[in-house]
Amino acid sequence: MAAERSGAGSGRGAGARRKRLWRPASLRGLLGSLQEGQGFAFRRKQKIERKYRKLLKKERKIHSPQDNQFVDTYPEHLKHLYLAEEERLKKQHKRRDDSVLSEEKLNIAVESVMTEEKFKKKTSNQKAKEEYEKIKAERAKKREEAEKRRQQREEAQRLYKQKKMEAYKILSKKTKKGQPNLNLQMEFLLQKIQQNT
Repeated sequence: MAAERSGAGSGRGAGARRKRLWRPASLRGLLGSLQEGQGFAFRRKQKIERKYRKLLKKERKIHSPQDNQFVDTYPEHLKHLYLAEEERLKKQHKRRDDSVLSEEKLNIAVESVMTEEKFKKKTSNQKAKEEYEKIKAERAKKREEAEKRRQQREEAQRLYKQKKMEAYKILSKKTKKGQPNLNLQMEFLLQKIQQNT
């Protein structure tokens, strides 16, 4: 036996490895990936789903579906909705005897509504035409707005150029000897300051 052990890798020198022990799958830790369908999150989700289904089965066995259908089994914040539905259903049961005549009236009303809907329904060609008209109107509107903006911009540029020319004429005037006319320049600056304040 000692010879077998020594031959089977008991020499713990360089390169000798110890054999790994086998462990069951539950003790191996995290296996696989979520893409492979073996990730821990996937397994946990499956486990929770199984527990939930098991719980639902138990509840179905304990509670019959007819018992307090609208009262206890619903969340508190939705309870009033289910109670209102229950009252509406009770009223409907009472009205069924009286509703034979009203059903005939309803049928007539429904038929008239159906015929109106048939006339109101549009073919795909009509829908396409309407869409085309809408798009055409929108484009025309955009074109008009762009034209207005362009005209305003041109008007603003024309006024700006006119003011620039007036300023240039005043500032470029010379005296008889060819010197700049400082009196006109000072008056121009004074007017500019008065307009700004």
